[in-house]
Amino acid sequence: MTTGPGRPRLTSPRRPGSSASEQILDAAAELFTTVGFTATSTRKIADAVGIRQASLYHHFGTKEEILEVLLERTVSPALAAAESLTAAELPVAVALHALSWYDASQLASSRWNLGALYLLPELSSPSLAPFVAQRQTLRGYYSDLAVRALHEEVSGADTDTPDPILVDLPFRIVESAIATRADDGNDIDAEPAEYGLTLADAGLRALGIDPTPVAEPSRRAVEALDDATSLAPFRPSGSGDTGTQ
Repeated sequence: MTTGPGRPRLTSPRRPGSSASEQILDAAAELFTTVGFTATSTRKIADAVGIRQASLYHHFGTKEEILEVLLERTVSPALAAAESLTAAELPVAVALHALSWYDASQLASSRWNLGALYLLPELSSPSLAPFVAQRQTLRGYYSDLAVRALHEEVSGADTDTPDPILVDLPFRIVESAIATRADDGNDIDAEPAEYGLTLADAGLRALGIDPTPVAEPSRRAVEALDDATSLAPFRPSGSGDTGTQ
């Protein structure tokens, strides 16, 4: 197997991935989240894949370019889910719960805890502005759904001047999966679907909304979302595991 024209591998493939680019991304993800972005060189990434450093440059010009791709992948599935759910004819609380469930499950199940890179100083780089904008757009979806859910579900809620801290809580609770993984050594001691459901429930409770009535329609929404897209798959593993039926 070669990594580019006339560029044979130094060793047999040692990384998951159907292409050299995917294997490079996997190696970089591991190194960025364990060794650190600054301490990781393109040579270290190439060595971890089993290719020459020159071969890596056939796929990515710089390690910053690799970082851009990895970070974008942490938000693009959830952003696509948010667009789909808000366009569907769903009760707002169901849409918010389904988005949270899907997003938290993605963050919990990814091979490497890339959300831990959100605090890198490199995120101020102009090259990462598209990712920062995407994440802010996703946060905006959460906040908008939270405001609308308060209006529909919570008697006396002030949706004209909502507490910005309150409406930001569902988004922040979902992203707590990142800190949990960082504290627990990359892994979460729960099935991703079960963990995602717990965080989705917590997000609604933080708004003062009972998540019990929305659990089943939320499950169906997430399953329909998974069926309709080519995003990284997430499907609740069954009623016995998630407690939604």
